[in-house]
Amino acid sequence: MRRKIPSIQALACFDAAARHQSYTRAAQELALTQGAVSRQLTALEEFVGVALFKRTRHGVTLTERGRDYAAQVAVRLQALEQDTLDVMSTQGRGSVLHLAAVPTFATRWLIPRLPDLKVQQPDLTVHIETRTRPFMFADTPLDAALFAGTPEQVSQWAGTQAIKLLDEMVLPVCAPSLLQCAAGLQPESVAQLPLLQQSTRPLAWRQWFEAQDVTAPQALAGPRFEQFSMTAAAAVHGMGVALVPRLLIEDELQRGDLVVACDRAMASQRAYYLVRPDGADAPHAATVFQNWLMQASVGR
Repeated sequence: MRRKIPSIQALACFDAAARHQSYTRAAQELALTQGAVSRQLTALEEFVGVALFKRTRHGVTLTERGRDYAAQVAVRLQALEQDTLDVMSTQGRGSVLHLAAVPTFATRWLIPRLPDLKVQQPDLTVHIETRTRPFMFADTPLDAALFAGTPEQVSQWAGTQAIKLLDEMVLPVCAPSLLQCAAGLQPESVAQLPLLQQSTRPLAWRQWFEAQDVTAPQALAGPRFEQFSMTAAAAVHGMGVALVPRLLIEDELQRGDLVVACDRAMASQRAYYLVRPDGADAPHAATVFQNWLMQASVGR
């Protein structure tokens, strides 16, 4: 039976024109003439029987139906491209896992351990992309995600199941030049130093000082950074004291780029989880990765 699917060329033109809101820029991206793009889009609108664009004084803009269709087409084209690259890269051999991960955890904890996975599972290829917030697996080609959050946040991620991997312990660290004594500082002294803030954990310093029963009027003050890797880098360069999970800065501590400013680690409310879509049969690659990851997290 013939499928009711437009040509890939027409969908590629539609996707590019939808992103750029311009036939001209879509043509430039696809190395086509503007006329060729226009003909493809006219044919697509005739095929679906719906106006996807409307002309304005400044060019074209998507109709309401066009916006909905563009969002779906973009996801399908991306998935088709990934499937094609998977076949090309493995030549039909082995299996592929598409993984989302919070960036610093992926860089500092996961990637250094992937060579061990490769030894154990030489035919498994893991592709990683950055995601910092929950998403709908049905709208992506992703098989699993490594997520940092509270139990409440994980439980509210609809349509998923989560496995807890690692608890998060945070502690104050800084460049050696900021320490006044080799034994480290008392919490009261930490409160007098510049504090590096994590934008994803805006109350972290306040919670740490409260746990130490220390008044710190400047607990919320200081430069903010979005990722722990940025916060750690700022601390290495002497900009202040960072409150970061120890498991993300082991290399800096071993090299002496960072030292523990105050040996008062605090259990964070957050942990690291492996999250997978619920209900569907799990791909073999996802099951293999989960089993390996559970072993790796036990060994930290």
